[in-house]
Amino acid sequence: MTSVKDYFNCFSPLFPLSVIHRNPFAPDVCCRKGSRNALQELYNPTQLEYSSTAALHQMRRDQVSDTCRAYSASSRKRRVLTPSDLKHLVVDEDHEMIYCYVPKVACTNWKRVMMVLTGRGKYSDPMDIAPSEAHIPSNLKTLNQYSIPEINHRLKSYLKFLFVREPFERLVSAYRNKFTRKYNTSFHKRFGTKIVRRHRKNATQEALHSGSDVKFEEFVGYLIHPTTQKEEPFNEHWQTIYSLCHPCHIRYDLVGKYETLEEDSNYILRLAGVIDYLRFPTYAKSTRTTDEMTAEFFQNISSHHQTQLFELYKFDFLMFNYTTPSYLKLD
Repeated sequence: MTSVKDYFNCFSPLFPLSVIHRNPFAPDVCCRKGSRNALQELYNPTQLEYSSTAALHQMRRDQVSDTCRAYSASSRKRRVLTPSDLKHLVVDEDHEMIYCYVPKVACTNWKRVMMVLTGRGKYSDPMDIAPSEAHIPSNLKTLNQYSIPEINHRLKSYLKFLFVREPFERLVSAYRNKFTRKYNTSFHKRFGTKIVRRHRKNATQEALHSGSDVKFEEFVGYLIHPTTQKEEPFNEHWQTIYSLCHPCHIRYDLVGKYETLEEDSNYILRLAGVIDYLRFPTYAKSTRTTDEMTAEFFQNISSHHQTQLFELYKFDFLMFNYTTPSYLKLD
């Protein structure tokens, strides 16, 4: 397991500004006097029964690091992040944690949990918080709202985590939610009309006006079209996790997975010392997008388009250790 010393030796600031180097485990850093923070508990656990869980998360960290090294070795591109790149990183000052939220990976429930953690008693049950309220930007503080020295300090001394999901399952989930639900008229207008105009021959005036009946094949065509990303970045619901959370620039301490959501979430809450009164909300959802459902959506996608789409999301597959789906017919 990576030692605390080794962990901080491999940290480097994101921004070209001098950072005051200090012991991150000094008492004045920990917000709860006389207690350990989540980062300490992860790398120097007092609960030995969680050693196997710690080893699992070490393997996930190693997978991300190995992929980033392989990518940097094969690419001359080097990009420095700016504060505007950090708008998906939610900060919990009280428990010294940073969560990078990824749409379609339980982010509504994790935002609810973060509102309980940062609400200073205003909320007690995450499920009492309406989904719409959880997505109001002002209800949570994000890392881009801090000064550069403050950003670097928090990246160094706070526990950083994100949750990931099989990339094409997440993509189909985004398509189903944003293009097959009648209530998502804003997405239909903003993206649906553009997709229909570009990818449907002989489209009706109604389809061109409403954009409410986009087919998955048309959505894929839009994603792989060479002008799409030149026009504007992908929407966050289908943007890659690699681009949303910048795991090659930010060294995440924990990579949770949608497939082990409850277990990984409650492990984080245990590290934060709040598991006695806060558990991650779980409930059976019959409409959840599954691997089998995803395979059905890909049946009508040509092998050439499948290959192009896989190239877009390849780093998410590699970085988070998802195997190439067996249903794909790649060129």
